[in-house]
Amino acid sequence: MGVRTRVAPSPTGDPHIATGYVAFMNYAFAKQHGGEFVLRIEDTDRTRSTAASEGAILQALHWLGIAWDEGPDVGGPYGPYRQSERSEIYRRYADQLLAEGHAFRCYCTPERLDAMREQQRREGRPNAYDGRCLHLSAAQRAAEEAAGHASVIRMKVPSEGTCVVNDLLRGPIEFEWSSVDMQVLLKSDGMPTYHLANVVDDHEMRITHVIRGEEWVSSAPKHILLYQYFGWEMPQLAHNPLLRNLDRSKLSKRKNATGILFYKQMGYLPEAVLNFLGLLATATAEGQDEMMDLPALVKHFDLKRLPVGGPYFDVEKLNWLNARYIRERLDVDAFVERVRTWAFDPQRVRAIAALAQPRIERLSDLGPLTAMFFSGRLNVPEERLLDGKLDRDTIRKLYVLSLAVCDGLQEWSVAVIETALREIADRLGRKFRDIVRPLYIAVTGSPTSVPLFDSMEILGRDLVRERLRQALATLGGATSAEIETWRSAPINEVSLS
Repeated sequence: MGVRTRVAPSPTGDPHIATGYVAFMNYAFAKQHGGEFVLRIEDTDRTRSTAASEGAILQALHWLGIAWDEGPDVGGPYGPYRQSERSEIYRRYADQLLAEGHAFRCYCTPERLDAMREQQRREGRPNAYDGRCLHLSAAQRAAEEAAGHASVIRMKVPSEGTCVVNDLLRGPIEFEWSSVDMQVLLKSDGMPTYHLANVVDDHEMRITHVIRGEEWVSSAPKHILLYQYFGWEMPQLAHNPLLRNLDRSKLSKRKNATGILFYKQMGYLPEAVLNFLGLLATATAEGQDEMMDLPALVKHFDLKRLPVGGPYFDVEKLNWLNARYIRERLDVDAFVERVRTWAFDPQRVRAIAALAQPRIERLSDLGPLTAMFFSGRLNVPEERLLDGKLDRDTIRKLYVLSLAVCDGLQEWSVAVIETALREIADRLGRKFRDIVRPLYIAVTGSPTSVPLFDSMEILGRDLVRERLRQALATLGGATSAEIETWRSAPINEVSLS
């Protein structure tokens, strides 16, 4: 069998730009070797995974121009390609590990595990399962079952020796087995954790090369051990460097917009964004034109030449590339078509028109009233943000809590947004109408416009978040300590912190 790679995003939020980055590398490596590229949806987190998020992932990757040979929408010989549809497969393999003595049932309650971790923290030891249920006798296990106690399945891990992870980018990496936790493989609800599902799926889908982020390096020993327990051939591993901000910190939505669809909403061309992501993973010769289409990027991609230090996500370079595509690759007719596709989707225009129609006297009023729907960042001046009954610090807290709402809502709709913002008013101990004004100004740029919650739904989560982040920065931003304090404070205590 030839080369087979995959990208396996989790549908628990808006698709991250790093998903596009990893997808490009896996796609490029597979196509360089005449192989197949697979899209798998890792939706075993039943409390956070949503169909809307899965749809956004497919939309975002299609928009970038990355196609897959197998996946949940196109099928393939090794499906299903959603982990939620493969639960019986995982249970079968978990039972095999139990039967062969490579795993054990753990009956520890969440309260006991919390107490164990707290004691480990006080003693300065790393958090890891202490093995309480590892050596339960058959009679003890029967007693736990008879009492109706829930259990998980954990993997056994050697207590001595080392594991060597052979990484295509970093060479051999050694881990002491004593530092590897006895990972939960199957949760009490019968759903697998990432580790079991990942290994089983990669094997059953015939994946030959796993190209994933470097944050998974520490999990590699657990995966290697599972391959050994099952007697399967291990795919080759390559842990790519994470995308970084210009200050070398990990790319984070606290500092940069990270959603793929944000860049679509901002009016970037998909070929420019894909070109930019490809350059982050592709070495170019001095003097070579960096404006490359997908076939050229695939041709120049070299997995073994990826710098392990991590590429900078330089938005100014993305802007430069996007400007070149607009000016050099589009004639006037093509430019008009791109503008129409970006701004004047009939369904979106109808939603905007329904909000604007009751609020205008002349058709010419439409431009000023709706301009914010066709803008990106608004650059609202400080004095306008402060034009209301709330002081600067309360508005800063409001924006921090609203950003948390943007991150956490599983559904992005008028009713859900309004309910969440009313809860923020309660947390701040403020009247709802008083918190709406600074939100209105940050999101729409004006104290009077079309209805706020309808506008937020139309603008979309990513763009709303970016405007709130920009408004917060205009008022001086917030430290990590402030953000943590305000987000965790109980109702009516936020305003006192």
